[in-house]
Amino acid sequence: MRRTFTLLIVGLLAVTSLTTKAQEWSTGVDLYSSYVWRGTKFGSGPALQPSVKFSAGGFAIGAWGSYCFSENEAMEADLYASYGFNLGENSSLTFTVTDYYFPGAGSEWLDGDFHFFEPAVSLGLGKFSLLGAYMTNAEDIYFEAGLKLNSVKLFAGAGDGAYTSDGDFSVCNLGIGTSKEIKITDSFSLPVSGSVILNPSTEQFHIVVGISL
Repeated sequence: MRRTFTLLIVGLLAVTSLTTKAQEWSTGVDLYSSYVWRGTKFGSGPALQPSVKFSAGGFAIGAWGSYCFSENEAMEADLYASYGFNLGENSSLTFTVTDYYFPGAGSEWLDGDFHFFEPAVSLGLGKFSLLGAYMTNAEDIYFEAGLKLNSVKLFAGAGDGAYTSDGDFSVCNLGIGTSKEIKITDSFSLPVSGSVILNPSTEQFHIVVGISL
């Protein structure tokens, strides 16, 4: 739990020190047919996923959650902080620290047993992207590579521990995703996205669609 407070304090100090840079608050909510993350499905039924973010320059701090419309709710409420560097030529390097918290497990927010702390680094190289992440509590690692072709993105991820059926390192997240804007009125469009996902480790196949507000 000490790590969660550290993440909050570092974020707040960074916010107060970035008064000379362009600042922006943003909030939104996504509605997905189901919640699938890194090849694994959580809960059952549709999932409502709200988010709040503050950004200034390359720095960002925010909160993200997921709440399923079912008895198996699979609640999640995460805090994160990140800093991104523009490397030029459509390239970027971003460091992120996330505190994953699962209130649906019957725990209080101050109970550190239900927090999972993850540092991650992502690299964007034009159409290509790379991600590396390490869940410190569980000692699980995850790597993902992506390729964006216009409105279509191909991705492949591999990990160990909770990501796979036997805990050994293997491919766990193969898929293709796309998105588009559906015009409702002359001044309003609805962002819609969808993904087809295969987890070779658990032999599970998912189709997910969602809208963003």
